[in-house]
Amino acid sequence: MNFDFLLPSTLLRKGREYSRKLWVRVLIMGLLAVLSLLLSMLIERWIPQSLATYLTGSAADRLLSIIANAMLAVTTFSLSVMVTVYRSTSTQWTPRIHRLIVQDRTTQNTLAVFIGAYVYALIAIILRELGVFDDKRSFVLFVMTVIVLTVIVFSLIRWVLHLQTFGSLIDTSRQVEDQTRRTFKERLHNPCLGANPLTGDIPDSAKPFTADENGYIQHIYPEALNTVAENHGVKIYLKRNIGSFVFVNEPLMMIDRVGQPKDDEHTDETLHAGINASITIGDLRTYDQDPRFGLIVMGEVASKALSPGVNDPGTAIDVITRIGRILSFYEDETERDRDEVLDHIYVAPLDPSDLMQDAFGALARDGCTVVEVQQRLQATLTGLMRHPDEGLRIAARRAAERHLRRALAKIDFEPDRAQLMESASQDVRDAVRDAVKRSDTEDDAPKMDNDTDTT
Repeated sequence: MNFDFLLPSTLLRKGREYSRKLWVRVLIMGLLAVLSLLLSMLIERWIPQSLATYLTGSAADRLLSIIANAMLAVTTFSLSVMVTVYRSTSTQWTPRIHRLIVQDRTTQNTLAVFIGAYVYALIAIILRELGVFDDKRSFVLFVMTVIVLTVIVFSLIRWVLHLQTFGSLIDTSRQVEDQTRRTFKERLHNPCLGANPLTGDIPDSAKPFTADENGYIQHIYPEALNTVAENHGVKIYLKRNIGSFVFVNEPLMMIDRVGQPKDDEHTDETLHAGINASITIGDLRTYDQDPRFGLIVMGEVASKALSPGVNDPGTAIDVITRIGRILSFYEDETERDRDEVLDHIYVAPLDPSDLMQDAFGALARDGCTVVEVQQRLQATLTGLMRHPDEGLRIAARRAAERHLRRALAKIDFEPDRAQLMESASQDVRDAVRDAVKRSDTEDDAPKMDNDTDTT
């Protein structure tokens, strides 16, 4: 069995994924609590007798008792707040935000500190009862406990300040925007995941590689996948990108053999195992490596704000502005300079038209009768039409024309229609007027009666 997919870059990516999980941070803090007590036992031996006996064990016992009693209550309270915020944000905005808030670093770090301090106090009390820490030599234990209390107080202050905005619309929108922008920049900094852009036809000799399970493509580890392809003498063409949903036995990629395997250990079975280990398929989309998902979530937030039950066009306007800021970073992946290219895999670049649809499609449709939302939408698209990238300019203009035509078809009040037309760029207005004239001409044209005898 070979381990071509176990590369430092892949392990680093997996480490980043696990670092966002709450249980990992709790486990780390618990281990640090145990390590601090072991360190206290070692340092105790090197402390002079006069200093070691300066404090008795009763001084540390009181602090340990306070930590043990307080941390249990504070942790329970923090968990209840966290669950309440998760449910409220899922109900008010969109359930897709829940997964992002779950990964909130401040919340995870605070809970990890509280639980770690609780573990520290419990183990220290047990060690005191067993006589590991002598009652007459507890100076180091007392100092270490004071350090733990300092960390707790700092975390409490940070947690209280964080609760002032935690779960609010502004904080939630900012989190989604920051995550989407970060993912978007990472993708553009590493165009096509570092692989060759898949812009042409796939060779006819390539054979399909089908998915073994249903789900969304959550992660692709390109360095590992390239190593697997190189060692097996093949080239891989990914037909489905990150965020796509695949069914069992659906073609996931095309594999073209261009050489011989590196050695006898690299067989079709190891190729299959290496590819499956380099691609993660799950039941939900994730924000990692998937900037389109972040844009979809932001659009859902705006659409929910435009629903009759919420009726908050200001939120939709704010989201449109945030999306415009994100898309302004776009660059054509096929024209980016690359330090190194993973030459054995091919990945399709991001399509500007898809980005426009993901970002503005739902909110433009749901807010087609809200003039203020449509005005901000046209202003944002007009700004994107000045973008240096030609592909994004074309996609922005097409989106502006489509959304303007839909809005004009739904708005009956003539002053609102005129106001909306003025907010669009001149070329978009001209294109929409021409389209409306052609549509009116076609409607006024005489229609042939199918029942008329033409013989």
